[in-house]
Amino acid sequence: MEVREYNDCVHELSDALFRFSLKSTANREDANDVVQGAFEVLWQKRDMVVKEKAKAFLFQVAYRQCIDTFRRKVKYAPGELPERTETPRNTDLKKTLDAALNILDDQSRALVLLKDYEGYSYEEIGRITDLSDAQVKVYLHRARKTLKEYLVSIEFVL
Repeated sequence: MEVREYNDCVHELSDALFRFSLKSTANREDANDVVQGAFEVLWQKRDMVVKEKAKAFLFQVAYRQCIDTFRRKVKYAPGELPERTETPRNTDLKKTLDAALNILDDQSRALVLLKDYEGYSYEEIGRITDLSDAQVKVYLHRARKTLKEYLVSIEFVL
């Protein structure tokens, strides 16, 4: 990858990468760090990455950095869901969906974001996360089921 191609990747992919990182980390500063780190890794490995594969490469690096960020800042004990601190009755849909995403573990949240927000195929998500297509489908199904249970709970019934 040449410098011009790298700069094209920065211009074309930085917004999508930031959206994914922000939804995954739920923190602007962490998301900025993840995006910067992903592009730094791409720059360091630019001789090994072709432009056509740069998007998948960047999202794979960002996914792993989001998981590392999450592990460094453990918000609650493993396997335990966070307490709901507010009833989102009068909040708008975006805040409700963000709250729903925040109850998922880091891997589940990343899978939902990659599939439903960024539009990746199961195969592409498998390459990014080092999971098989079957694992991606199962984990994504479980994440969506958790989201559904959260969103149809009594607090959200109008």
